[in-house]
Amino acid sequence: MDIPGLGPVTADTEGYGLVSAPVAVRVLGTTAPVRLDGWYEDDPGKDEWHAAVRAFLALDERARDAAAAAVFEYYRERAEAVAEEDLLPIDEPADVWAHVDLSRSVPTVLRDDEDGPVYVSIEAECAWEPEHGLQLVFRGGTEVTKAGPYDGHLT
Repeated sequence: MDIPGLGPVTADTEGYGLVSAPVAVRVLGTTAPVRLDGWYEDDPGKDEWHAAVRAFLALDERARDAAAAAVFEYYRERAEAVAEEDLLPIDEPADVWAHVDLSRSVPTVLRDDEDGPVYVSIEAECAWEPEHGLQLVFRGGTEVTKAGPYDGHLT
């Protein structure tokens, strides 16, 4: 099966739906496969999935820079919960990306519920929260609606 913007996809070996070959994901600054949740195949609104994929793949480092404020807020919330001596010193939003590893992220496209919007979710490792990491969620592939611990929730 071919997905607009991704090309051929195959069954995901981890059982999460479909997965593409690695494509350029400019917002991550790398290439990565893109996973489509198992709901895609039966969803009559596939055009919404395709639009989210196109929009997300069109994002570049400017979108990553714009997301820095939300990621920094997540860092600050976590930093306030730990002892001062354990605090990782990040002084401003632009500095958070030096402490986030986006290189192994696999963007996952999914619908929140049967009638809900389509999102693109990214899981990444971050130095200030090694246990729960970072989850960035883009509604419609463009608008950051979540920057927080990876918990599988989209909002």
